[in-house]
Amino acid sequence: MSITAHADAAADGEPLHHFWNRCVGAGRANEGLRATWLEHLRTAIDACGFQYVRFHGLFHDDMFVYREEDGRPVHNFQYVDDLFDRLLDLGIRPFVELGFSPGDLASERGTVFWWQANGAPPRDLGKWAALVEAIVRHWVGRYGVEEVRQWYFEVWNEPNLHPFFRGTRSDYFRLYSATAAAVKGVDQELRVGGPATSNFVPDDRFAGETEDFGQHAATIAEPDLDALDWQPVWLKEFFHHCVAMGSPVDFVSVHPYPTDWALDGLGQSVKLTRGVDSTRRDLALVRELVDAGPFPDAEIHLTEWSSSPSPRDHTHDYLQAATFVVKANLESAGLVDSLSYWTFTDVFEENGAGDTPFHGGFGMINYQGVPKPTFHAYHMLGRLGDERLAQEPGVVVTRHSASGRLTALAYHYPPEVTTAVPASFGGPEVAERTLATGSPTVLDLTLTGLPPHASFLVETLDQEHGNAVGLWRSAGSAACPGREETAELNRRAGRLKVHEAAADGQGTLRLDEPVSPWSLILITQR
Repeated sequence: MSITAHADAAADGEPLHHFWNRCVGAGRANEGLRATWLEHLRTAIDACGFQYVRFHGLFHDDMFVYREEDGRPVHNFQYVDDLFDRLLDLGIRPFVELGFSPGDLASERGTVFWWQANGAPPRDLGKWAALVEAIVRHWVGRYGVEEVRQWYFEVWNEPNLHPFFRGTRSDYFRLYSATAAAVKGVDQELRVGGPATSNFVPDDRFAGETEDFGQHAATIAEPDLDALDWQPVWLKEFFHHCVAMGSPVDFVSVHPYPTDWALDGLGQSVKLTRGVDSTRRDLALVRELVDAGPFPDAEIHLTEWSSSPSPRDHTHDYLQAATFVVKANLESAGLVDSLSYWTFTDVFEENGAGDTPFHGGFGMINYQGVPKPTFHAYHMLGRLGDERLAQEPGVVVTRHSASGRLTALAYHYPPEVTTAVPASFGGPEVAERTLATGSPTVLDLTLTGLPPHASFLVETLDQEHGNAVGLWRSAGSAACPGREETAELNRRAGRLKVHEAAADGQGTLRLDEPVSPWSLILITQR
């Protein structure tokens, strides 16, 4: 079946909010002090238009924000200033994740990641709140209250998962209330939110104070994952707590990865991939819960999302990850305020450094600065207009209100793949099989109401063009390519297939374009 759409350039459109580039993720704060990280961020901002960046580890000891001398807190914000100054100079704002615990304040040290994050509640909420208030006051003094009012303050990261929070649900809710009060104590217009939980689950594993691992087995046994009732974690309970305590909720944050790392009852993890439309359904559900809840005016920011939550999933490097990004975002438009891709760069060390240039890292740019297909996906999404004229399965047609020019984006997610793109662990074998799935189709696009002979640029991302990992593998998969090899790979990975098209004398453009599986096609009026 072809991908077919028709749009009239003079027709009324509806707003299309670019929620996909509102925020993007990164590993941890200290990585942002590196030249390579900053170079990659500049590239991502310039090409994709990201407005905020979120990362872990703001209060980690490698940022030197907090220590105690004879039990007395000592604050030091120089490293944070260095990072935040550079972010703002690049034209991007921090989406501030307040966590994890500084070592001298942590109730337990080194609970998660290669870099030994202290994912445990602070042992003294008073000292924690004083730290939060002090750094927020510092930011207001350094950058001005009008600037800081445009930031977001998220309390912790994934507190429902034991490595990230060695406490109970009630412990997190107390932490949230104390943190929110500290932020609002500086200025009532500052924006604070949570609960930043992961992931959506179809059972009662998080119904109690801590995760009940015995609840996972029934999910694994279910043959149709989409038949289950997937719900965000702690969201209703979070609302109830905040109403009871009078705590503010300016935005809601959860992490809707389309996967479930469930346990089989014997302690073995089974990595499940949900249906291809799970992201859209999850976002619609959060929208419904917020609209019907006690904080209907709260924004919705989904502060982590990707095809899977693993930094060693080879699918992240492949073309199909890019197609999934485009499909999920375009088919979820209008539901939430942001869906933050995790992450923009492979300068990322949760599991330590990757052993090869393409090792399944989260980044849309690899460590050597080579753009992956997901980078091209976000670049294409960012070039869409702000008015939607037509949307059909596999294609959207937009108009730029300022210029009146049209831009369309088509994607071929093969119907043979009924899940979100399958993860590929231990090697690229699953990713390669997925890439080989599907049959070619045709893009049948008709645009009318154009100026006579209007010119268009047609750009295609496919297996032969812009596919960095394919180019790297065809060149021998060098674990440590030389400078010239890297430069050549970067040049070729950034180059898409390009040709021109034009409307006829009556102002009609007719495209009959072959589309291979997993490819993206951007059609831009010049």
